[in-house]
Amino acid sequence: MADGTPTIYEWAGGREGFERWLNRFYDLVEDDDLLAPVFGGLVTDQHRRDVVTWWCEVMGGPAGYTEELGGYAHMLSKHRGLGITADQRLRFVTLLSRAADLAELPDDPEFRAAIMGYAEWGTRLAVHNSGAATDVAERAPVPRWGWGVAPPYQP
Repeated sequence: MADGTPTIYEWAGGREGFERWLNRFYDLVEDDDLLAPVFGGLVTDQHRRDVVTWWCEVMGGPAGYTEELGGYAHMLSKHRGLGITADQRLRFVTLLSRAADLAELPDDPEFRAAIMGYAEWGTRLAVHNSGAATDVAERAPVPRWGWGVAPPYQP
């Protein structure tokens, strides 16, 4: 960032950090009775790579999802018609948090608040967009998430 504050992407350890985290997350999903059926019981390697690319872009990394995978409209198309429930959304966020611990992502409160804040925001949109809503934004840029009110503490 212009002021010297690292992006969330950089703070997490770049793509490698997001790969470690999200692969651990999808391993948990595959063993979860509530979420595994959403993915047909198995989360493909391609899905895992694409979601890592999405999160990296959102958190300040390269714009690979926009440039290579179709951006927001493509992501939206993957969620339409899934009928994600409130219970599934909550489990998804809970497992993301657990996987961050298991993957040994930075555990400072600023970083965790940032990634989990996005998880809350994004999963609530996913519930809305996966149902029968008629007011879904069909086109939008991939969001670019920031630190919010609490940038990382750097002594």
